[in-house]
Amino acid sequence: MFDKELFKNYIYPIATLSGSIIGVGIFSLPYVALKSGIWAMLGYFLVLTLLVIIIHLVFTEISLKTPDFKRFPGFVGHHLGKAAEAVSLVTITFGAFGVLLAYLIIGSEFLAGIFQPYFGGSIFLYAILYFTAVSIIIGLGIKIVSRVEFWALTLLFLSLLFIFVKGFSQIKIGNIFLSPSVVDWKNLFLPYGAIMFALWGTSLIPEVEEMLGDHLANSGRGKDSIRNIVIISTLIPAVVYVLFTVLILGITGGRTTESALTGLKFFLGNNVFLIALFAGVVTTFTAFISQGLTLKKVLIYDMGIKNKQAFIIICLTPLVLFLLGLKSFVPLLSFIGGILLGIDGILILLMYKKIGGKKIIIYPLSLVFLLGVIYEIIYFIK
Repeated sequence: MFDKELFKNYIYPIATLSGSIIGVGIFSLPYVALKSGIWAMLGYFLVLTLLVIIIHLVFTEISLKTPDFKRFPGFVGHHLGKAAEAVSLVTITFGAFGVLLAYLIIGSEFLAGIFQPYFGGSIFLYAILYFTAVSIIIGLGIKIVSRVEFWALTLLFLSLLFIFVKGFSQIKIGNIFLSPSVVDWKNLFLPYGAIMFALWGTSLIPEVEEMLGDHLANSGRGKDSIRNIVIISTLIPAVVYVLFTVLILGITGGRTTESALTGLKFFLGNNVFLIALFAGVVTTFTAFISQGLTLKKVLIYDMGIKNKQAFIIICLTPLVLFLLGLKSFVPLLSFIGGILLGIDGILILLMYKKIGGKKIIIYPLSLVFLLGVIYEIIYFIK
């Protein structure tokens, strides 16, 4: 029998939060596993999944003690003051532009994979086509695209299931558990930023709180409910990521590409390859538009930029960065996950301290984030 309350208070919030966490970061993970080794990758997943769950729970506590209808910079400003709010606004804005650039890189690569064999053209041409299409929709403000993001994600999952069925016989254990001589140990810390980026989902936690509404306010078990939702919604992406990494790496092995799906062409045939790329294009396309519209609101409402200028900034910035040569997908996600989200993590822990949080959580995790930021800075300087 259909339990309306179960869906309203658990299933839908879990789907919202876990669905928002699973994004473009999934495509970087098989390549990262190839470079760092599957054992290092699994070790990072165990540690960082626990770390992110703790951060999500900490931010949930902050959200419950903060006036409603605030974005992350508003949370920071409310608890830590204007200077900290300005820092958070910078990290959120730069992080959003980085994510848009990541969608442009990976989306145009998928688009080229579909049409290049038939029509030719450079990757630059397909980047322009991709950019033009998303810019038109962002300019028109078609918000319905964000509502179909769930179905785009569903299409991606169905295509991955199709890949699994078709490619199961191609999976080789030797591709997954590569010889230590194949792994470059200089990449031992590479998974940190990529996994952190892929698992992070603090921005949707206040929305989950609002979704629970009266259940959270009136039920003695309301706070336990949201904590359980946050934990489950973080574990689901972690499990999906591990399975995806093993699947792709098991099939493509040493020929795994930065964008994961493009390497399938050599193993599963053209039809399966095109289905996977089409799902990838749709997923990145809708996600780009949703992220772009969200960033547009931040620029207009939080930074006082006019609508037309905000549209130009949002659309042209990723393209300019792309034209300047920032086309490396994995390093970009590592930068966002290791540095920008690391700073956000420290801000969250400072807010947690402000509301009387446990020191045993605050100081060790702050050190982890700080070391992660330092490592990523040194890595990019090199």
